[in-house]
Amino acid sequence: MEIRAATEADVPEIQAIYAHHVLHGTGTFEEQPPPVEEMLARFHKVVDNGYVWLVSADASGVLGFGYYTPFRDRSAYRFTVEDSIYVREDVRGQGVGKALVSRLIELATAAGLRQMIAVIGDSENVGSIGVHASLGFHMVGTMKATGIKFGRWVDVVSMQRALGRGDSNLPT
Repeated sequence: MEIRAATEADVPEIQAIYAHHVLHGTGTFEEQPPPVEEMLARFHKVVDNGYVWLVSADASGVLGFGYYTPFRDRSAYRFTVEDSIYVREDVRGQGVGKALVSRLIELATAAGLRQMIAVIGDSENVGSIGVHASLGFHMVGTMKATGIKFGRWVDVVSMQRALGRGDSNLPT
């Protein structure tokens, strides 16, 4: 398994992975999979603004993808990012997600960022919660019954991890 920067050529496989999660999972609250063209636009919105989008791949293709984006648009949040991770269904539980989050942490830290937030769809998403906890994220809270998907209320879990010096001093 190799982790590398995503390219435009990866977007169709990225879209297929995400579409599966949209249609079958509660990790995203989207209910209709975006077409490849929309995923390409989302990809460019991330990378063209200097943020990171990675894929994990092997000979079978893209195994998963992850990226980080600004946590919020206001300038006061400029040192805080939010990660997003999605793994191909047939390789879930094999370390792909953890490897992606770990690399995102490394790259965000090297970029001088100070906090990473995970906004996890579904408090029953033990895989994502466990991966984040194993990499030093701490539970911040659970927003109960925030969305409705598949005919049931779904919670949102917030987790947070300091990067580098965290809040021990102010960035320059």
